[in-house]
Amino acid sequence: MNATAPSRNGAENGAKAAGAPAQVPQPRPGSTPVGLGGPQPVLDVVIPVYNEETDLEPCIRRLHAHLEEHAGYAYRITIADNASTDKTLHVAETLAREFAEVEVRHLDEKGRGRALNAVWSTSDAQVLAYMDVDLSTDLAALQPLVAPLLSGHSDLAIGSRLARGARVVRGPKREFISRCYNLILKSALAARFSDAQCGFKAIRADVARRLLPHVQDTGWFFDTELLVLAQRSGLRIHEVPVDWVDDPESSVHIVKTATEDLKGIVRITRATFTGEIPVHRLREQLGREPISVTAPGVSPSLVKQLVRFATVGVASTAAYLLLFLLLRNGIGSQPANFLALFVTAVANTAVNRRVTFGVRGRGGAGRHQFEGLIVFGLGLVLTSGSLALLNHTTHPGLVLETTVLVLANLAATVLRFLLLRGWVFNPRRRPSEETP
Repeated sequence: MNATAPSRNGAENGAKAAGAPAQVPQPRPGSTPVGLGGPQPVLDVVIPVYNEETDLEPCIRRLHAHLEEHAGYAYRITIADNASTDKTLHVAETLAREFAEVEVRHLDEKGRGRALNAVWSTSDAQVLAYMDVDLSTDLAALQPLVAPLLSGHSDLAIGSRLARGARVVRGPKREFISRCYNLILKSALAARFSDAQCGFKAIRADVARRLLPHVQDTGWFFDTELLVLAQRSGLRIHEVPVDWVDDPESSVHIVKTATEDLKGIVRITRATFTGEIPVHRLREQLGREPISVTAPGVSPSLVKQLVRFATVGVASTAAYLLLFLLLRNGIGSQPANFLALFVTAVANTAVNRRVTFGVRGRGGAGRHQFEGLIVFGLGLVLTSGSLALLNHTTHPGLVLETTVLVLANLAATVLRFLLLRGWVFNPRRRPSEETP
């Protein structure tokens, strides 16, 4: 979105000059409130089932009664039959004849993810949800789940058994497995959501249409893959702490599911690195804009910038020390310090330009590097001055010399951050560079 804004503005200015009406920019998917009037379903709740002839009828009756009392808008309940071999389809069709709001979709192949993808991709509702047929999650959480999607506040919403305020009744085995799985997700995929596998989720339909074509899993990993893709696309995921009671007769095969989930984690990691999943393009299309700052002295991005700059700084310092130690014996301390600092400073400016301060494209890149070299010069004065002062007052060994250089480099790093943020990459200087 941001990358195309300048050219779009230029086109609009040209259109105005020519007397043509200016095009109104389309809102980002998921950002506008949902209209609650009219006959079209606002909410479509999908119940994926496989051989659930016993539990299906009480589930649909309970869910239908809840929606009739609390929804306040048109809704649909879709039973997605995953190639059941018992009387599940017959029970579903009987319920559809009884309730006008109930529909049935039959699939010839199994897979919860396959069922959800099939129904969500073709639904005409504006908010899409699903829940497990056992209704382990208290239905009182359904309206808090859907509300932020209806208002445009969030793009996805998930019920969480691990969030603060959740009340959960289940055995220690499943509790341990669930927490271990989420720990794996946080460490392997940097997941920021707390509970990937709770069978109680909702998504904006306009957002789903962009994400679902990139979700490959057809089984239990579908939820995780969708959430990871949404997070990396810059979407907001709302979490609702739920009251959840474990179904002791659940037919989920834990070992098989865990194995498939681990394979899915590996696949997503590989697809992200290879570009098979177009995360950057999705982020441009769907990602929420940074918060605009109007209050003097307030900067919501400062903490993130500090963390990213510190990460880049640690890597730069390590590279600087390695180069210095490799060059020191061959060309002396001062030349080694100059070359090591110069090489790492150029790389540091380039990485911070993109990662820390979010500047993309070639516009202004030359100026950024030139001013970055000025900042490098100030850092060189600081480190070289410290080194000269040390050698003038004493005869330091390698350990003392390296220690002084590390401290001086840390001071130079603080100076570099202040100058890069307040001068080189100051957002007030960007518009003139980005004008086409």
